[in-house]
Parts: sequence; C-alpha cells; structure tokens
Amino acid sequence: MLPAAGTTGEIEHDGTGQAGPRDHGGGHSPEAAGVGATLTTPLGSYQDAIRTLNTLQTNASYLEQVKRERGDPQAQLEAMWGFLERSGLKVEDLDRLNIIHVTGTKGKGSACAFTECILRCYGLKTGFYSSPHLVQVRERIRINGQPISKELFSKYFWLVYNRLEKTKDPARTSMPAYFRFLTIMAFHVFLQEKVDLAVVEVGIGGAYDCTNIIRAPVVCGVSSLGIDHTSILGDTMEKIAWQKGGIFKPGVPAFTVAQPERPLEVLRDRARERECPLYLCPELDAFERDGRALELGLAGAHQRSNAALALQLTWTWLQRRGCRVVPCAPCPGLRDTEWLGRTQVLPHGAVTWYLDGAHTTSSIQACVRWFRQAALNRDKPHDGSEVRVLLFNATGDRDTAALLKLLLPCHFDYAVFCPNFTEVSVASNADQQNFNVTLDNALTRCLENQQTWTRLLEEKGGQDPWLPAPLRAGGLLQPAPTRGTLLLVPPAPRPLNSPALVFPCLAQALRWVAQGRDPQLAAPAATGAHPLPAASSGAVLLQEAAAIHVLVTGSLHLVGGALRLLDPTLSQ
Repeated sequence: MLPAAGTTGEIEHDGTGQAGPRDHGGGHSPEAAGVGATLTTPLGSYQDAIRTLNTLQTNASYLEQVKRERGDPQAQLEAMWGFLERSGLKVEDLDRLNIIHVTGTKGKGSACAFTECILRCYGLKTGFYSSPHLVQVRERIRINGQPISKELFSKYFWLVYNRLEKTKDPARTSMPAYFRFLTIMAFHVFLQEKVDLAVVEVGIGGAYDCTNIIRAPVVCGVSSLGIDHTSILGDTMEKIAWQKGGIFKPGVPAFTVAQPERPLEVLRDRARERECPLYLCPELDAFERDGRALELGLAGAHQRSNAALALQLTWTWLQRRGCRVVPCAPCPGLRDTEWLGRTQVLPHGAVTWYLDGAHTTSSIQACVRWFRQAALNRDKPHDGSEVRVLLFNATGDRDTAALLKLLLPCHFDYAVFCPNFTEVSVASNADQQNFNVTLDNALTRCLENQQTWTRLLEEKGGQDPWLPAPLRAGGLLQPAPTRGTLLLVPPAPRPLNSPALVFPCLAQALRWVAQGRDPQLAAPAATGAHPLPAASSGAVLLQEAAAIHVLVTGSLHLVGGALRLLDPTLSQ
C-alpha cells in the first residue's frame, strides 16, 4: 500500500529548497539564461515565426522521432541535452525554475491548470508549459496564466532558432522537432522572464519525453492513467504506468491519484527503484472542511481528482520552498481556474455548444456524463423541440469505434464528422497548420467514422454499456420501465438511425449545424449544399428547433478549431 498523503500537504522535509519563493538561486542574468547580452532579435513577424516553426513538423515529426529512438532512451535524452546546450542552456540551469512536473493519461492538463492558478493566488509569478494548443501556439507557454504575447513569442523564437542554426552539426539532426523546440523555448522564456516556478506538463509518456531532462523538480504528479498513444507507450496499463513513472526523481516527492491496482503497483515499483517517495493523493472530500464544498472552475465530477492532485502539489511545493501553507475552503485558485476546451459550455442564442477534448475511452465516458448533466441544467424550450448534434473527429491510433459506441446513449439526432481543419485551405492561419496530416487522409478517416456510427446504431440501438445506474425519471434519458437492463430510451420519440454527415472542414460543419442561428457563424451557403437528402431535411429541423445542443468531442485539435470559429477573440 502507498502511504496516504496528508490532507494538509505535510511531508518530511529533506532540508532542500529553503529559499523563499523569489530566490532564484543566483539570479537570471542574460548570460546565465543562455541568452547573450549582445544577441539581438532579428526582425520578423509572429506569423513568420509560426511558419518557420511549422517547418519543424515536416523535418521530423515529434512522434516519429520518439518511435525511431524508443529502443535507445538514453539517445533521446542525450539528443535533447545537446539541443538545449546548443541553445545556450545547461540542464542544471533548469533547477532554478522550481518545477512542478506532471504526467498522466487523463486530466494532467487540468491538474496543471488548477496548480498554476492556486499558486498564482499566493502572489507567485508562474510559468506554465502545456500541449497541445487550441487556437494559437503561444497558448503553450504562459506567464501568470496568460499566453505570452506575440511580441515575446517572436523574440524568444528567433533567439532560440538562430542560436540552433548557428550551431548546426551536419553529422547529427540539425534542428529539434516541433515539440522539442517549444520545450527548449519555454525554458528560455521562464528563465529570462524570472518566474518563481514553472508548471510543466509532460507531452507523451514520461520516461522518454523531452521534458524529462528536468533533473530536480520540486514535486511530481501523476493524474489518472488510461490507454492512449499505444504505438509509443505500450498497449497495456502496466506498460503505460511504467512510462509515466519515468519522471520520478530521487528524493523528490511524487503524488498520484487513485489508480487501478496493477498500474498502481507499477508506479510503486518505479518509485522504489528511483528512490522517490510516492504518496497516494486523498479524495477531494478530505480537503473540504466544516461542510464547505470546494468550488471548481472546471465542470464535471472527474475534475475532482485533478483538483485534489493540484492541492497536494501546490501545498507540497509551498512547504518545500519554505512558504507558510494556509489550507482553506473555499480555495480561490480552484474556483478561478479556466482551461479552454475542457467541459466548456458556450451558449450562443438558440445554439449551445458543449466542447470537451476527450479522446480516450474513459475520458469520453466522463464527457458523456458531463454533457448529460450540463444539458439537463439548461432551460428547456416550452414546446420541447430540442435537437442534439454530435460533432466528432479522432486522430492517431485511437479505437474510434470504441469511442463512438460510448456516445450512442446520448441519442443524437445527427452525427457530423469532419477533419480538424477550420477551412479546406488553412494556409492563411499558420497556427492551425499540421503538415503531418493530409486532407485526403483526414476525410477518409471521417468517412470511416460515418460508416462506423451507422453500423453501431444498427447493431446496438441505444444500449448503454457503461452507465453505472439508470438515470432518475425526468432526466435527459429515462430508463425503459419494462426492462431490467441498462437499455435507455429517450423521453420522446427520436430517430435511432440518426443521419450521419461528413463535411470537408469545421467551418462548413459548424455553419450547417447552426443554420444561421449563431451570431458568430455565417449561414450555410445556398450553393454547393451537402448532397445527402438528410442534410436538407436536417437543415429544416435545425432552423425550426427551439434549442440546439451540440457536443464537440473526440480531439483537442477539433475543439481548438471550433473555438477559433466560435470565439474570434481567441485569435487576436
């Protein structure tokens, strides 16, 4: 058994990290941060920087690099050390960032967002490195919760890029891939901008992830584990747990939320071999005193474990940095946390958009539970004419059929599939470009998803394979009174053979769903209408419905593209 972490975050102090939160261990001179005082930033726009950054996708995509180097993990880390040193930093420079390093399959980004916001509420200057971005790439590098400005992004991009260009070695890979470059750039930003701490989210896995050049974090965290990125991390929970435990460091406390027994055993073994004290994080209930519930800024019951992990990480960080910890409920940081594209609701007139970047079986289950509850809480139209639409896409090696099967019980009137591209041509928006996926390949995947959805509807017709108990009467879905199984039927007649449509891009898909009723979206073009008759009949239904509920899920990239179109301010 793992020791349960104390609810006040207390741990045995090891005598390190006694300096106060603004003691950076020797300061951050330009030379110390690897940015020579005489080095000037060349003229170049933000878009120039993004387009140049995108060339690193085609030179060698990050995932392909990881696959090629997987057999020699030491070579991976040595390559990253080499890139870091060529950029002007040494690994020991990262020790001054007072890092909180977080991995996991589900919820690691949300746990990081909670953690950053809590520590910011303590008056600390925070850095936060995360992936992927939703709308603009600079979202990945944040200071005090905000993406760095376009000017700062351009400044540090060219600074790092030019330094790497000047130190090319023809015998080796001359430039790091996209994600590795941004990781190095983030370290430069945080050191030069003198943050008090940096919350660093692992990209993929842990042991061989390029963020794992961090050698002395203050504390580490592991969010919920699940099956994802199997071609890189392995096809079992145990293999994935082994990868995640690779971020453990000797003498550095680590915390994990509750995990299935066998993966938890793997984490414990990894902690033992790496001489890392590992603690099991208590449930959020343990932090709620005097009957006062902690209010979370992120919706969904699954966010409670992420919030509990964040509280443990922040309190441990504060104690190890010599700060006084005052546990309290309510916690402003938890309440004020925002994390776009995760259990997010955008009411736009008659159309309500529900956006969640869930892309694993367990996260889709959590998404469906959240969507049902969120839709229940919306005001019902007097005439009861609601239309439910699913907008879905999935990428990578994920089992799309398994994900779609979990969405069946929502009884969508229409399922819409489209690639993650906002427009058929994304050349005008460099932030959204992805050279590793072609439109033809993406559309082929969408057509396969359409066929899978139709087949699942014919085979299953509304079974709910995972819901733990029937919903109460009056809910969004009601249990069939004549059956003892978990078959669900809608409260009013709804088509079980919901039409499934494919569109070539997000803009066309969103316009068809909204039918001119969302002020942020133009009405669908009269010419070039969708060839399927269901699109025409559906358009009439959508135009006449009193309320339209749209769930956008399956991919964070899909959610990001939708956000860009639904909230233009995010692109400014």
